[in-house]
Amino acid sequence: MSTKTEVNKKLMKHNKQLENRGRLLVKCPDKPGIVSVLSTFLHSHNSNIMESSQYSSDPENGTFFIRIEYHSDGLLEKSEQMEKDFEKIATNHSMEYEFAYPNERKRSAIFVSKEPHCLMELLWEWQNGDLDTDIVVAISNHEDARPIVEALGIPFHYIPANKDIRKQVEAEQIRLMDEYEVDLLILARYMQILTPDFVNHFERRVINIHHSFLPAFIGAGPYERAFERGVKLIGATSHYVTNNLDEGPIIEQDVERVDHRDDVIELKKIGRQIERRVLARAVKWHLENRIIVEGNKTIVFH
Repeated sequence: MSTKTEVNKKLMKHNKQLENRGRLLVKCPDKPGIVSVLSTFLHSHNSNIMESSQYSSDPENGTFFIRIEYHSDGLLEKSEQMEKDFEKIATNHSMEYEFAYPNERKRSAIFVSKEPHCLMELLWEWQNGDLDTDIVVAISNHEDARPIVEALGIPFHYIPANKDIRKQVEAEQIRLMDEYEVDLLILARYMQILTPDFVNHFERRVINIHHSFLPAFIGAGPYERAFERGVKLIGATSHYVTNNLDEGPIIEQDVERVDHRDDVIELKKIGRQIERRVLARAVKWHLENRIIVEGNKTIVFH
């Protein structure tokens, strides 16, 4: 395994390469000329478009979504002026927009309970340089994952949790998120229900993995219920957390075929593999600013 120092050295080199790269995400009423307006703006600031993906919900009176990744020499010095210049364009075209800069790495916290498979997948992706974030802390209501996390030099905080002390627990968790300046919370099989106060504090900043193909088998025990129902497909769903249990905007899903020979133990084994890859993909896409939330749905530019 790579040490934390080795990972940090790779990150410094990687961040230097990204200093002149930016991303622009836009949502606005669809009409002719939007792409031209955006490309003209970037051209006027000597920016070269590297990648562009777009989608219209309806070419007649629909909503237009676009993600543009661009390169611009001296972006660190001129990004503030670019954003200021864009404000008039956004107003004229009723745009909701976001500028993002890959060199400004987000800081992530991983919440985990007893099952470590999703945690380990995220840590592997991070060590391998494929998860563009700084994992700055892990939180758990069990001690099981401590050796895995601390072996990589990541702080681990054990906070026992149950419904009777939930308010105190979440107050401490929020304090830690502030202390570590966390941008993204990843629930890697953290088996506790979050209160509305906590969710509202981190709106659209909490990504969960649910061990079923939502909207099927919402809540606890989905593999047991899937077995009882005799399903032929099982899946996993990664979504943003809202105050409606397991009903937040879906980011990614995947499935595997099963049959009557697979008992609950086998279903869980297959399911863990799905959960790992689904959560990792969802987190990557969030970190790469590939997601635009529209109501309770997402537009994901792969």
